Amino acid sequence: MAEKQTAGRSLLGDLAPKFAELNDDILFGEVWAREDQLSRRDRSMITIAALFSAGLYPQLKSHLEIGRAHGVTKQEAVELVTQLAFYCGWPKAWSAFPLIREVYGDGEDTAVPAGLSVFPVGEKNDAFALYFTGQSYLAPLSTQQAPVFQVTFEPGCRNHWHIHHAGRGGGQMLICVSGRGWYQAWGQDAQALHPGDVVNIPAGVKHWHGAARDAWFQHLAIEVPGEDTRTEWCEAVEEGLYGSLK
Repeated sequence: MAEKQTAGRSLLGDLAPKFAELNDDILFGEVWAREDQLSRRDRSMITIAALFSAGLYPQLKSHLEIGRAHGVTKQEAVELVTQLAFYCGWPKAWSAFPLIREVYGDGEDTAVPAGLSVFPVGEKNDAFALYFTGQSYLAPLSTQQAPVFQVTFEPGCRNHWHIHHAGRGGGQMLICVSGRGWYQAWGQDAQALHPGDVVNIPAGVKHWHGAARDAWFQHLAIEVPGEDTRTEWCEAVEEGLYGSLK
C-alpha cells in the first residue's frame, strides 16, 4: 500500500476542500502512483523541470525535496538546471541553484533525507557492509522480548541473499515504514514493498530485501525468538535480476 498524501487537506482543506481532494487523491493518489508507466523518480525529474521552466520556486523547492526522497541526486538536479538554463532562462538557473544547495546541502548525495519516518536512522551499518550492495543504516530500537531494528536503505541498496536458521522457532518479520522497496524469497517473484506492508519470513527461507532503485526505503526488522539461531549470508543479488525490477 502506497503512502497516502495528505498535504492538500492539511494546508487547504478548510479553504478549498475540492482542490485539496483532487491534489491528494487524484494527482498524488492516482497519477503519481502509476509506477508501471513512470517511476516516481522519473515523475520527480519531469515535475522539477516543469516548475523550473515556469519559475515557480516555492513549489520547485518542495519537489526538489520530494525528488531527493525518490532518488534524484544532487548532481542530477544540477545538471537538469544547467541544461534547462539554455532553454528557459539564465536568471532562473541563478534562482534555482540556491534551492538545490538548501535541499541537498554541501555534502555528498548519500546524505539521508530528513523526516523519512518517525524512527531514527541510526549509524552507517558498517558491521554488515560486506553483506550489502550500497549504503544502509541501522538503529537498534529494542533488545527486550524480541530484538527490533530500524534499517534504512539508500536508493539501490539491498542486502545479499541470506537465510535465518533456527533449531526451533526463529525467522524474521519486516514492517515497512517509509519509501519503496523489494522482498524476494528464493524461487519466487519479487514483491514490491510500501509503508504498511508486513513480510513474514520463516526460518530456513533464502531471501533478500532492500530499496527500489529510485527511492529510499526503511523497514523494521524483528528477530523472531528461537533456539540455535544464526544467519547464513550467501551471494549478492545479481545485477540483472535487480535491474529488471520496476
